[in-house]
Amino acid sequence: MKMLLTIRLDRETFNAAVKDGSAGAKTTAILDETKPEAVYFTEMNGRRTVIMITDLKSPSMVPALAEPWFLTFNADVEFHVVMSAEDLQLAGLDKLGERWG
Repeated sequence: MKMLLTIRLDRETFNAAVKDGSAGAKTTAILDETKPEAVYFTEMNGRRTVIMITDLKSPSMVPALAEPWFLTFNADVEFHVVMSAEDLQLAGLDKLGERWG
């Protein structure tokens, strides 16, 4: 199942890593370990944020995806199931609408 992870980095922890020169290596190590399908760096509500798309084959993978961010950067991590347009077409919205509408 495709998951979108929103990772909000702790300002003080990440600033310290930037100042000591370890932010890039630490981020690269996490990405090399977790192997996301896509990753983007942005700002959300004034905080450094990482957006990752990954394939979650089992719920048991959640700690392996989240803990590196928690432990390295004191980050907040959110998981959201996402669908492609093809997935949405397979969802049967028309039948659900007939049943529940």
